[in-house]
Amino acid sequence: MKETLKVDSVSKTFKLSAKQQKLKKLDSRTLKAVDELSFSAYSGEIFGLLGPNGAGKTTTLRMLATLIKPDSGDALLGGASAVSDPAKVRSMIGFLSSEVKLEDFFTPDYLFNYFCDLHRIDDETRDRRKAELFGRFGIDKFAHVKVANLSTGMKQKVSLVVAVAHDPDIIIFDEPTNGLDVITAKVVTDFLLELKEQGKTVVISTHIFSLIEKVCDRVGIIIDGKMVTVGTLDKITGGRPLEDVFFELYRERKGDEL
Repeated sequence: MKETLKVDSVSKTFKLSAKQQKLKKLDSRTLKAVDELSFSAYSGEIFGLLGPNGAGKTTTLRMLATLIKPDSGDALLGGASAVSDPAKVRSMIGFLSSEVKLEDFFTPDYLFNYFCDLHRIDDETRDRRKAELFGRFGIDKFAHVKVANLSTGMKQKVSLVVAVAHDPDIIIFDEPTNGLDVITAKVVTDFLLELKEQGKTVVISTHIFSLIEKVCDRVGIIIDGKMVTVGTLDKITGGRPLEDVFFELYRERKGDEL
């Protein structure tokens, strides 16, 4: 398999307000969210970044998507640097995050066209992709309904479709099934597996063990911004439940804090 994503010792520190410092019970007004994190992902593979809330997963994916810059280190996506060539990276990736909100007064049809225009997709290709994806996710019946009037599940489907409107080779999904009902969650996980079969590189972050076990070829476990272990599921678990292995590693890192 071809290495299409390489993360090399990225780190990110945030300055905290006094209130944030108190809530997090920290001695310092700074928080190192990601600490020299490294991993690779390959074409035709789903790589999972697994960790608890606050572990640094979202910060890591936001750096890969060029939404924020690392303090140090770099990531190469399709050979382009997230630090020095962010525009090139953005042209090659699809990014889905719960932090990205759809505007209530737009329709799925308008949003799809808008993002295709951003990526300079010609009208014929746009219309073909729209018909395919809207039909695949049942959005076609709601194409001209304002986002404000869509269900939570349909909004997630629209967000996903918009993220891959330009048929990117690298797809980055932050908590792709978080908060979804079981039906919509299955639609999303099935689509992740389809992307893999198409030879795409898929990177997801999650705290859901079953999702990792169902779709991921390799996984990196991140705790307190550090990559604790990375490898195939068989290598990491030795055939044991992933949840058991995770909590062993968590206790080793955090003591008895659970």
